[in-house]
Amino acid sequence: MRSRKRDICKLTDLLNSNFAKLLIFDHLINTVDRVASGTYVIYMTSSPIVRFLDRSTPPHIATLILIAGISALNMSIFLPSLQAMTAYYETDYATMQLALSGYLAATAILQIFVGPISDRFGRRPILLGSLAIFVLASIGTYFATNITTFLLFRMLQAAVATGIVLSRAIVRDMVPQAQAASMIGYVTMGMSLIPMVGPMIGGAIDQFFGWNMTFLFLTICGAAVFALCYFDQGETLAEGGVSFKEQLRGYPELFASPRFWGYALCAAFASGAFFALLGGASFVASTVFGLSPLWSGIALGAPAIGYGAGNFIAGRYSVKYGINRMAVAGSVLIIAGLGFSLALALLGFHHALIFFGCCTFLGLGNGIALPNVTAGLLSVRPHLAGTASGLGGAMMVGGGAALAQFAGSQLAPETGALPLQWIMFLTAVASLLSVLFVMWREKRVS
Repeated sequence: MRSRKRDICKLTDLLNSNFAKLLIFDHLINTVDRVASGTYVIYMTSSPIVRFLDRSTPPHIATLILIAGISALNMSIFLPSLQAMTAYYETDYATMQLALSGYLAATAILQIFVGPISDRFGRRPILLGSLAIFVLASIGTYFATNITTFLLFRMLQAAVATGIVLSRAIVRDMVPQAQAASMIGYVTMGMSLIPMVGPMIGGAIDQFFGWNMTFLFLTICGAAVFALCYFDQGETLAEGGVSFKEQLRGYPELFASPRFWGYALCAAFASGAFFALLGGASFVASTVFGLSPLWSGIALGAPAIGYGAGNFIAGRYSVKYGINRMAVAGSVLIIAGLGFSLALALLGFHHALIFFGCCTFLGLGNGIALPNVTAGLLSVRPHLAGTASGLGGAMMVGGGAALAQFAGSQLAPETGALPLQWIMFLTAVASLLSVLFVMWREKRVS
């Protein structure tokens, strides 16, 4: 009884403190837990007021999902039509593939600049301007009559990648670090459905209406998302933003942060394993395992299913367990799944179900790790969240594109899937080492 009274007194003193009053004044929700030592830990989570279709409040989570999702849709929807597009423009397949590889390169470069610009002028005007460019570029691709004009407008379509960068920065503007990981997890969980259904939509449009109608469909989707952002997305950047001069002064501080590089490299390596799979999966599915295009498409959906499940787990448990522990758990799951697949292959067991089934763990681990390391990346220097998001995104896309190209170049009929399995496994190990470095650095500093 006496112990309980002491506990109540401690809690009363805590609630009467100026710190607690400040938390209440700032409309923060607090959860107080008693730990074994008899002390109290306060978990602070902000509750920003969000009203749908109200520009005076931050955007609704559905808006953030669509902002990020339209970029993923634009990347994958036309893939089933590449052969038809090659024939239409009377070019070769390698040139037509620039619609994908060139787009990724433009996306990586764009992400470097979008973050700093949004840190200066705000999230809302940059996002609306980018969506407007995307809509106009989509109209251009629809009417393009030669490959040069098409690829020019295709590169301009990369402006929509702004949505991925700024959706993360907007989340970090709205909520603290741990809650940001949770919210980013839910945003990317919704977005992860796009890579699964995007090619199916594009294939159906191509079959029934012709491949060029795919870009008319993108135009309509872009205009709809633009309207949604216009009416729903309130500005989340602190008033006045950060001047370019102030950003330049902050760059050395950001670049000198070991934690920034640890989180960025973890994200780059974790996503790089998936990009490597994209670079070699088509060859492995058709040449190594002899799968039909239909079954190849179904097999490639395995990582996406795992990714959606991982995002749900990240959204549910990141606040409770912390971003570093969740990032480690995600990286370990990737290593476990890919390591099991590699071990069976080295023992002579080769089968499509083993290879693609284990790739589900690649998606699951990425779904858990990426929202958390992204939240950590944005929280190293919160006033440069847009800059950090852009640089981190550029490293992910640029490094992933390089790994995809490298993985594809290492495969041959006589090698089977082993080179790809080794590349993915070693890349996953590198992601785990990166986040362990962050944890070591934080422990050393504290």
